Amino acid sequence: MKLKYLLTSLILALGITTSAQATENYAFDIKGQHAFIQFKVKHLGYSWLIGNFNTFTGSYTYDEKNPANNSVTTEIDVASIDSNHAERDKHLRSADFFDVAKFPKASFTSTSFEDKGNGKGLLKGKFTLRGVSKEITFIVTQIGAGKDPWGGFRRGFEGSTTLHLSDYNMKKAGMLGPVAENVELFFSIEGVRQ
Repeated sequence: MKLKYLLTSLILALGITTSAQATENYAFDIKGQHAFIQFKVKHLGYSWLIGNFNTFTGSYTYDEKNPANNSVTTEIDVASIDSNHAERDKHLRSADFFDVAKFPKASFTSTSFEDKGNGKGLLKGKFTLRGVSKEITFIVTQIGAGKDPWGGFRRGFEGSTTLHLSDYNMKKAGMLGPVAENVELFFSIEGVRQ
C-alpha cells in the first residue's frame, strides 16, 4: 500500500514538473545586444525618419502548448532615443515631444496573446508613454529557436504596431506634417532562456 502511494505521488510530482516546464522564461539579450526597438515616421511626407531606443530591459514567457500563457514586459529609457542626429534627438527629448525630464520611462506589459498559427500571433497589452496608457496590438512572428554556442537556449521574435502621437499628447508632431501622426514601432528580440 505504501509503495502504491509512493508511486502515485511520484507520478503526480513528475506530471506537475513536466507541466511547469512547458512554460519557458526568457530575458532579452541586452548584454549581447541581440534586441532592438526601432521606430519609423514620415518626415513631411517626403522620406522616412528611422531611429532606435538604445536602452531598454525586458523579459517574456513562452508556452508552446498553451500560447495564451505567452506574455511580455519591457521598460524603455526614452532618453536613449537615437535618430542619428544629435540636435534632432535633443528636440525629441524636450517637452515638445517625449518630455524625458518628466517622463523618463515608457513601458509595455502584455495582457493577452492570440495564436494565429505558423509562428504568428497578436500580442495585446498596455503601452505607457508620457504618462498616458493605451491598449495596443503587435503583430508578432517567431523567427526561430534553438541552442546557442555557449550552452544556452534562445528564442527570437519580431513584431510591429502603429502608434498615434496625438494619443500621447505630442502636440508638436504636427509640425512635421499630418503624416507624422503615425509612427511605426518595430521590435526584434532574441531572448535567452533562464
